[in-house]
Amino acid sequence: MGPWAQPGRTAAAPAPRFSPRALLRAVRPRQWVKNVLVLAAPGAAGVLSHAHIAGECALAFVCFCMISSATYLLNDVHDRHEDARHPRRRSRPIASGEVSVRLAVTLAVALMVGGLGLAFAVRPALAGVAAGYLALTGSYTMWWRSVAVADIAAIAGGFVLRALAGGAATAVPLSRWFVLVTSFGALFLVAGKRYSELRESENGAHQRASLRAYSAEYLRMVIGVCAAITVTSYCLWAFQRPHGDQLSWFELTIIPFVLWLLRYALLIDGGAGHTPEELILSDRFLLSMSAAWVVLFVCGVYVAG
Repeated sequence: MGPWAQPGRTAAAPAPRFSPRALLRAVRPRQWVKNVLVLAAPGAAGVLSHAHIAGECALAFVCFCMISSATYLLNDVHDRHEDARHPRRRSRPIASGEVSVRLAVTLAVALMVGGLGLAFAVRPALAGVAAGYLALTGSYTMWWRSVAVADIAAIAGGFVLRALAGGAATAVPLSRWFVLVTSFGALFLVAGKRYSELRESENGAHQRASLRAYSAEYLRMVIGVCAAITVTSYCLWAFQRPHGDQLSWFELTIIPFVLWLLRYALLIDGGAGHTPEELILSDRFLLSMSAAWVVLFVCGVYVAG
C-alpha cells in the first residue's frame, strides 16, 4: 500500500494504456481474407473486368471488413472472461486487457454504422445482406454457439452471406450450383474447425459448450458428407457449362478443386484446422492449388468465354 492510500481501501487498477497495435489485432485483419468471397459471384459471371463492377465489389469488400470487424469486437467483449481462461484465446487484446471494453464497443458501433451506410450507398440490396450478416452473427454470439449443429450452420451462413453480398452489390444473379457449392463448402470448413477444436480439447484445452455434443466420428461424417456434396455440385456445374465436344477450362478446374479439398481434409484430420484462414495461407500445397484453380477459372471465364 502506497503512502497516499487510505487504510481499508485498495488502490484502483491502472487503466489499460491505449495501443494502436492491440486495437488493430482486435479487429482481426487476418480474417478479412474471408471477405474475398464477395468477388465470387461477379467473378464467376465474368463481369469483374467492367470498371463499375470492380468498384462495387471493392466497396462491398470494405463494407464487410468493417461489419465483420465490428462483430469480432462485440464477440470478444462478450467472451472476454471465458477467453481469459483459454490457453490460446487469452492473448486476445480485449481478454488480456490491452483494449478496454468501452473502446471496443465504441469502435464496433462506429464500424457497424459506417459499414451499413457504405453498403446502402452501393446498393440497398447489399445493405440488406449486411444487416442479415449482423443479425446472424449477433444471434450466434448470444444463442446459436451453444447449440450443436446450429453453431456450425450459423458460421457457415456467414460465409454464404459474404458470397451473396457480391451478387447483391453488382446485381449479378446467382445460380443454384453457386449457392450449393458455397453453402456446403462453408459447412466443410466449419466442421473441420470444430473437429480440430475437439481434438485440441482432448489434450486438456478449454472446451466450448457446443463441443460437448460432438464426437470425432460424427464430425468426420459431417466433413465427408459436405465434401461429397460440394464436389458433386461443383462437377455438375462444370460439366453443364457450354463447351462443345472439347474438354473445357471449367472441367479442368475440378482437378485443383478436388485436390484442395483432399489436402485440407488431410490437414484437419491432423488437428490443424482451428483457424482456417491461417491454415490456407500457410500451406504451400493449398496455395498452389488455389492459384491453379484461379488460372484455369479465369481462362474459362475470360479467355474461352
